[in-house]
Parts: sequence; C-alpha cells; structure tokens
Amino acid sequence: MAHDKHDGKHDIAETLSTLPVTDPRRRSLLKAGLGATLMPVGGSLLLSACASDNDDDDAPAPGAPTPQPKNISSFAVAVLPDTQFYSRYATDAENQQFMRKYGSEPYKAQTQWVADHAKALNIPFLIHLGDVVDQQNKPDQWKVADAAMKILEDAKVPYSILAGNHDVILDRDYVDETSQNTATDAQRTLANEPYLQTFGTDRAKKQATFGGRDPSGFHEWHVFEAEGQKFMVLSLSWRISTAARDWANQVIRANPTLPVILVNHQLLNIDKDGISPLEVPYGLMLWDKLIRDNDQIFMTLNGHYHGAALLTKTNAFGNPVHEMVVDYQMAYQGGNGLMRLYEFDLSNNEIRVLSFSPWVPQKPKNTLNAFDQAVLTGANEEFTIKMDFAKRFSGFNKTFKAGTPSHTALIDQARALILANYTEPPAITQKPAADSEDYPQVSGTLAHWRFFGGADGQPVPVGTVVADRTGLNPVRRAALNIDGVAGAQLGDLVWSNDHHYLSAAPGSVRFLNTDKNTARMSYFTTDAAAVLNAETVPNGYTVEAFIKIDRDWTAGKNAWMNIMTRDGKRGDLPGYNGGDGESPPLLFAVSSLREIQWEVVPERAGPRDAKTNWSGEIIADKWLHIAVVNDNTTHETILYVEGAPVLRNASDAPGLAALAANMPWVVGAGSWDGNRADGFFGSIGEVRIVNQALAPAQWLTARRNG
Repeated sequence: MAHDKHDGKHDIAETLSTLPVTDPRRRSLLKAGLGATLMPVGGSLLLSACASDNDDDDAPAPGAPTPQPKNISSFAVAVLPDTQFYSRYATDAENQQFMRKYGSEPYKAQTQWVADHAKALNIPFLIHLGDVVDQQNKPDQWKVADAAMKILEDAKVPYSILAGNHDVILDRDYVDETSQNTATDAQRTLANEPYLQTFGTDRAKKQATFGGRDPSGFHEWHVFEAEGQKFMVLSLSWRISTAARDWANQVIRANPTLPVILVNHQLLNIDKDGISPLEVPYGLMLWDKLIRDNDQIFMTLNGHYHGAALLTKTNAFGNPVHEMVVDYQMAYQGGNGLMRLYEFDLSNNEIRVLSFSPWVPQKPKNTLNAFDQAVLTGANEEFTIKMDFAKRFSGFNKTFKAGTPSHTALIDQARALILANYTEPPAITQKPAADSEDYPQVSGTLAHWRFFGGADGQPVPVGTVVADRTGLNPVRRAALNIDGVAGAQLGDLVWSNDHHYLSAAPGSVRFLNTDKNTARMSYFTTDAAAVLNAETVPNGYTVEAFIKIDRDWTAGKNAWMNIMTRDGKRGDLPGYNGGDGESPPLLFAVSSLREIQWEVVPERAGPRDAKTNWSGEIIADKWLHIAVVNDNTTHETILYVEGAPVLRNASDAPGLAALAANMPWVVGAGSWDGNRADGFFGSIGEVRIVNQALAPAQWLTARRNG
C-alpha cells in the first residue's frame, strides 16, 4: 500500500510483526507504548483502533484527569487447547516432570485459574479443544485429566469437552479426510473407549449448561447464558460420522435462535510459514456439509495443528464465519500452560483475544528463562475481531442486544491479574559472529565439520573432503548410487552461502531432490578408519548442528530423514532387547511430524534399549540450532532447539553404544538393515561432537570472548 504521508505507525506494525516474541526490540516497543495490538485483516497486519500514535491531538491536556475506562456489556469464554502433554508428563511413568521441576502442573494451573476468576471475569463457560491425553491406553494420563477438569466441576464452572485423535482408539491404516465413512465414531467399539469411560454422558449431564450428546456419546452441545443472551457450544469429537453430522444439524435446527460456536479438534490448519491459515480436506468437508448452510454458526475453534491462525470465510447467507486454530503443545514445555480468553464485547461489537499462561507466573523464579512468557503478543495471539452482533445474528435472532454495562474490559482485567506479581525474564541478546573463528573452541572436541567452501549454488563434487577442525575425522561426499541409493545426481548436493545468523561458518551445504520412496539421496561419511567411529563418550557429550528443513518438505517423501547417524545395526549390539533391530544405534532425525528426534542406544553392560528425545514440531525453511547435551552428573540427556530445552527428554542414557571401529558416521542420511536410507532434505551448516556436557555459553551460538 502506498502512503502519501509517512506517519510512522506502519513502520512500527511492520517491525513488530517481524520480530520474535522474545526479541528485546519487540519488548522495547511494547513498553514504550508503541506496540499496539496487531490485527490480521485480509492477510495483512493492521494496527487496531486502540493503537497509541502519540499524536498531540489525542493526548490529554496538561493537568487534565486521566480518562477512566468505561463500563461495557461483555463476557469471556475460556479455551483450553490440546492438554495432551500436560496429562502425560504429570504421571509417575514420566517421572512427574512438572511437579519435580516446578512444584506444580500446568493443566491444574489452567483450570484452577478459571475456577478462581470465573465470577470476577464473567466467564460463564470453558471450551476444551480435544487431545485431552497423549496416550489413550495409559490410565494414569486420564487420572491427571480427570483431576484437572474436576476443579471446574467443583467450582460450578460449566465446560464442554471433546475427544481428539489421541483420545480414541484409532485404526491408522487409512483415513479419507474428505469422507465421513472412515475412522469415525461409527467404527469404534464404544465400550472400549477410555474417553467415554472418563468423560462419559453421565458426567457431562452434571453440567448446568448440558444440552445433550449424540448416540455414540462422543459429541455434545451446551447452552450458556451471559449478558442476557444465550449461546450454543457444539463440540464434535475426532472424525464425525454421517449420522453424527445429521445429529449436529438437528441440534442446530431445534434451537433456531441461538448463535453457535462450533468446536472441533481438526478443522483449520496453519501453513508452512507458521502464521497463515491453511484449509484441509476435513475442514472443507465440515464447511460444505455443516457450517456454510447454518447461519447460526458464526465462529469455529479447533486444536490439533500446532500454532495459531485465523481465517474468515463467508457463508451461504453472505455472513462472516471466523475460523480459529490454536494449539501450543509443540511449544516450550508442551505448551507452557498457554490458553486463551475470548471476550465478547457486546457494547463495542468486537471479540478480543488474549493468549496467556496462568502457570508461568507460578513457576519458581530460578526456573524461568526467556521462553517463559505469561502473555503472548504476536499478531496471531492478541487480536480483535470486529463483529456487529445484532446485525450478524439478525437472520435468526431479531432481539439480540447488549446487556447493561456493568464492568470494564475483561481482557484488560485478566492481563493485569496474570502480570500482577510477575516479572518477565530478560531477553537473551545474542551477537552474530564477527568472523569465522568467533565461537568457543572447547576442549574435548571429537569432531567439528563446517560445511562451506564452494561457490553458491554449485554442486559439491563427489569425493569432496570437508575437514574436521580437530584434523582427525574428515568427511567426504559419498559416491553416487551405492549402498541401495538410486537416482542420485551430482546436483543433488550444492554449496550455499546461506547460514544461521549465529553460526560463525559463512555457508552451508544444501541437500536437494531427496525422496525416500525412490531412495534418492546424497550424503557425507567419515573414513572407515576414522578414530571417531569407535567413540562411546562414556563421560557425557554435546552434539550440535545448524540445520534448515527445505520449504518443500513433505512427510510422504521426507519423513524420518536423518541429519546424522552412524552405521551398524542396533540389533547386533550385545544385550540389545528393543525393537527395530535393523535400525542404526544412533538417529539424529526429523520425524513425520517434523519433530527433532535424538535416539541412541546407550553404552552400558546388560540389557539395553534405545532412549529418545523429541522436540515439538519445527518450522520448515527456518535455520535452527540444535544441541543435545548428555550430562553424566545429572544422568539426563536434554535436547535444545534455538536454546529452549524441550519437554520430552531422556534419562539414564549414558554414552553411545558402538560395535567396532568400522562404524562410520554419516551426515545427511541414515541406514536400515545395512542399506542407505532416509536422506536429509534441506541445509546443514555445522556439526560438532564434544566428549563432555557443555553449557550454553560454550555452544557454537556463543562468541569466543563471551
């Protein structure tokens, strides 16, 4: 958009929209009063009407009293995105990670906060988006969820709940997302479903708002009243059958004057950029067969897909339907207790959204870091939807109107409650390297490969040697189409000037055209006699890598691709008693969900199985620093992504098992049953292996002089 007059506000909006939430520059803008709410409108970021532009015309006259907030008619609905990891990692089987590390649990913190503030913040209802637990066959996870939701029941705060894909017994062989005939409630043995045993119809009936459930017991509807008006919440569990869809239509027709919030676990996705909404076949099916022709549905909410986005569509009546996805499970600490509050401001005709964590302010101060954010301020996290409620609902409810103004903005009150006794940890300011040697060169380095040296975009010749900074373990590009590889070409591996902004190496290598279905890949290996091949690092280790997944990555072609591995079969290790014996003893890989996987067979006598660390889903086409730190004193292996420790870490996994000296390390591919497999698709800048646990100040992201 062209501007005749440059007023500065658009610069602020653009700056905020491009800065990470943890960036100190964003915080400076916000604290200076320049960080107005950013609203996604038509794919663009716009400043909201409440933005402060510091114009003299808007400033109060010197000495004038500060304007007091006006009373409004509004209410708030609380929303719990996927709680699956909160349920899982609060159990004894997972070492009660939250209680052990923080003295509290995020799931209970969320529901307790709502119970404590429902009256003061005029919260008549809470919506759960599904994936209540992570593993439906683990009774202890259901106990955690049961206890957390009982807090709401005891406080008489009504809620709806639904089953996500992790909450049901699934046949995963085939799911046609465009139909309602596969993997739906109609294909389940209802008596065997743990979700129905924990959150059955009898329990749901105790809610004051309960309207009913369908015959399967998986789908339910509620009616809550606020500000003199009634709203329906229609919650549909994972994959509804045709019969369940017909039931949902009947429920709406039986309540013809009620505005409807449709809740479903899977409806709207998020595109590769991590910001833009992306429609999926199942969501489009629901739009075609349920949403579009029901004017009462004005808003939808779903989880399942990792992140947050908003899409506004126009229904068959010419009215807007606001579809929103929100799910924080792949963020720090499995979501860090993040949830949402939607304030329906009937006086000002808008819906305001607050994304916040009631758990973060409860954590002990000495556990907090820059990834602990009590309130999110990104454009997809804090925004306002303009809606003339009376006009939008006029086609089915001619009498809808605001109540008597009685309180100030609830979102503002909620934010103040969250931040009242909480000081946000300082942002980490990291400096790019001054030159190619500007990084900590630490003792105990076993290998350090820096993949740069050729002209940008030019193929890496077969046999090209990339030196090890220790001088002991160089890697070289392997010959084409050996060891089970097929269709590889010279141009499948090229030099690049692209690199992570904190890497001192001025370039990288890019792996192209990788396809697991055709076994096409390129890679580097150590020599057969390299001393690294026999290394077991029994006293701990640190492995670092700078990687970027290609923007065209797909699970069908690139799932389980390897950043690095070492050859051999884990089934040949003495005492190995786990599965996948054909797999190598070390996997540094990317899963089908774009999670970082660090899986190793430890070096120890006696029976042994593989131990695994998992990150959350990572964004493609973005440079990341990955660090794996195995500490022999704490007996933990912790995986870090961009400096943030992940939730799903391993314990009691000392060292790295090795069979013999002839176990070459491989960068850019893996193996299966002795054949090369699972090639990497993307860019790799540096890889370093050290025989001790390193602190962040010693990582490749730090500078040589601190």
